[in-house]
Amino acid sequence: MRASAVFALCSLSLVGCRRSTSTGSDAGPPASVTAPPVAPTPTGHLPPAPPLEAPKSFADLAAKADPAVAFVKTLQEQEGRTGRRRVIGEGLGSGFVYDPAGLILTNNHVIKDATDIRVIIQKKELKATVVGRDAPTDIAVLRVESKDLAHLPLGDSDASRVGDWVVAIGNPFGLAHTVSAGIVSAKGRTGSDVRGLGDGSGYYNFIQTDAAINQGNSGGPLLDLGGRVVGINTAIRANANSIGFAIPINMVKELLPRLIKDGKVTRSAIGIRVSSLVDEDTTRLGLGEGAGALVRSVVPGGPADKAGVQVDDVITAFEGEPVPGPEKLRWLASLAGVGKAVTVRIQRGKRNLDLKLTLSELPDQAQAAEEPEPSPGLPPGHP
Repeated sequence: MRASAVFALCSLSLVGCRRSTSTGSDAGPPASVTAPPVAPTPTGHLPPAPPLEAPKSFADLAAKADPAVAFVKTLQEQEGRTGRRRVIGEGLGSGFVYDPAGLILTNNHVIKDATDIRVIIQKKELKATVVGRDAPTDIAVLRVESKDLAHLPLGDSDASRVGDWVVAIGNPFGLAHTVSAGIVSAKGRTGSDVRGLGDGSGYYNFIQTDAAINQGNSGGPLLDLGGRVVGINTAIRANANSIGFAIPINMVKELLPRLIKDGKVTRSAIGIRVSSLVDEDTTRLGLGEGAGALVRSVVPGGPADKAGVQVDDVITAFEGEPVPGPEKLRWLASLAGVGKAVTVRIQRGKRNLDLKLTLSELPDQAQAAEEPEPSPGLPPGHP
């Protein structure tokens, strides 16, 4: 059975983006004469109006970027009772060369359970091996034995703004090197906005875009107008028009050194379960307006427990960096390093406390019960 390796996600709940005159006596004309209106005095120079037209064409950008985009094909095989191997699934996806020495980025779900991986670059088919993979962020690095390949520069996803133009290139439904364009529709979409990804313990901070993304686009680049990669196209929302999601490239850049060196990401942990603050929490705890990660439970004997963290504490900073919500805290804590001593700032009622703790290793987490294991070659959440 042939199956495309891109998510089609259903039953998602998306949230919106966060986003004197003086009086006195009048020495003017008599009361029977009406004084002409006076225009208000400008208080400063207004910025120039932005251009009203969209780019005339994306052709030059596409022509320059396309040679670095890869068509990824996978086989899933199983050994039978006689010892012979049989194909139980096939997958199609996208990827792109980011290092001319033969390193390619794609999604982990594109190559999940693959026994054979082939990539087609500039009409040349090459065997690929897995250098590193990380299911919680759905990232994988492949290597092909070829040098001096055309490659794409990695950009700065933090600099991308909602409303910026972006271009997606990939292989939807096996239609190689398809180009689509749109804008950054939103930023900061999290695992609660996009379900069915990874192993149930994912770390996500998606870019949302209306550039057309379909089955087969997974792993392909999302480019800014300078031809720099700002995201890896990863997921779509089923039964919706023009709602796609890409992993910000800055997240990927943080993980690349670990994936290249160790083939995986070893994560550290505080030893707590956290959630976002909702109105009921702030009222119940008397917190007023504020941001942070609310502690829902503490692992007995873990780093947080030993440091004195309590249920209903609100963590507002990690090593001096503000924590607007649980996603940021999980990301910072997971990459800080096993055995590292860190300081967390908590709000407990009206008090602010700085607690020191030593991070432990995050154990592997089992697949969430509500996210069933997909069939070979099919991404989680595929309809």
